[in-house]
Amino acid sequence: MISLPEDQPRRISEGERDAGVRRLQEAYAEGHLSHEEMDGLLQQALTAATHGQLARALASLPAEDAGTTSAIGAVSGRILRRGVWRVPRVLKVESALGRVQLDLSRAVFEHPVVDIELHLGTGRAKITVPRDAVVDIEGLRAGWKDTLYRPRRGAGSGGPTIRISGAMGMGRLKVRHARR
Repeated sequence: MISLPEDQPRRISEGERDAGVRRLQEAYAEGHLSHEEMDGLLQQALTAATHGQLARALASLPAEDAGTTSAIGAVSGRILRRGVWRVPRVLKVESALGRVQLDLSRAVFEHPVVDIELHLGTGRAKITVPRDAVVDIEGLRAGWKDTLYRPRRGAGSGGPTIRISGAMGMGRLKVRHARR
């Protein structure tokens, strides 16, 4: 029997592997792992190719702190976040008629993975991400116009993973990497 692509385990990205390694390092620093355990699990995480393999390497760790969830909403007008600001683990953005501009280039990331849930009726959204960020827009549904995003060459070297999901009605999302 030939296995179909859907039957294949999904491969992990370098950003997901790096996030797993950071989790192991944090657990070691907090005293949850011995030096020997850290060495073995780190080897498993670094050689993991699929989500299942990475999950097995992280299975003995305490539950990850889910972090905070914050919501920003407006019926109309403009939602703007820029400069130095703390990015929560989950950021929900809702706007019926306005524009959304999130500049994450100078933001403080306390979590290796950040989920941004967009729920926009009409209007544009622009998200500027750090230069080394990994961006995943697979969970976003666009009703009217396609999302504009071109991944950076060489992106994903130690930066946060930003997963953008939700739904856009008649607007367009533009995601770009910061220049510096």
